[in-house]
Formats: sequence, C-alpha cells, structure tokens
Amino acid sequence: MIIHKILKIVSLILGAIALVMGIWLFSTGDESLVQPLMTIAYAVFGIILLLVLVFVLKDLFTGNVKSTLIAIGSFAVVVLIAYFLSEGTATQMKNGEMLSANQSQWIGAGLRTFYILAAIAIGAMIYSGIKKLIK
Repeated sequence: MIIHKILKIVSLILGAIALVMGIWLFSTGDESLVQPLMTIAYAVFGIILLLVLVFVLKDLFTGNVKSTLIAIGSFAVVVLIAYFLSEGTATQMKNGEMLSANQSQWIGAGLRTFYILAAIAIGAMIYSGIKKLIK
C-alpha cells in the first residue's frame, strides 16, 4: 500500500499546483499560463494511463485469465464483423486532403463497433430489467 500513499501525495501536489496556476490564470487573464497547465494535464493523463495499464496487467495475471481472454476475443470478433460490414471509399475532405478507402473503412468500422456494443449493452439492461420483474 506504499504506492497508494505515494500516488496520493503526488496527486495532491499536482492538484495544488494546478489550482494555484488556474486561479492565477483566471484572475490575471495571462494566457502564457495556459501552456504550463496543459503540460500538467498531459503529465497527469500520462501517469493515469501508465497506472491503469500496470494495474490491468497485474490483475490480468493474478485473476481469471480465461474470462479475460474470452472478453478480448469477443471484442475482436465484434470489431472484425464491423470492419467487414463497412465499405471504404476514397473521399476528398474539406481541407483538400484525401481520405483513403482503408481509412474510410476503419472509420465505418469504429462507428459500427460502437453501435453493436451499444445495442448489446441496451439489450443486456432490458434483459436484466425483465428478469428482475419476473422474480
């Protein structure tokens, strides 16, 4: 639990620095403070991503690996289905650049993946609600 104490201290220090700089920014209107605030935000975001990755990997190897692999495989299947259902066409964008057919297909796959996962989540909520009503 030593890491918990260290993270708590680091988060308090970063929060205090950001609070002071934020108050300073809003009270003076000095736009030169925006960049340091953005740097702090990026640093915090990076630390959070690193910690999430570490704890996910730790839990993956100490927990039930089979169920985790089934979930990852199911997600990969949904992405593959969405990719093959998507069509890709080269498109001229407003800024003059070209969007390739492959990029277009991946954009469609991302949207379809979201729709499929949202439908599954809504279906699971409806199923759970109906199951509760029956009991």
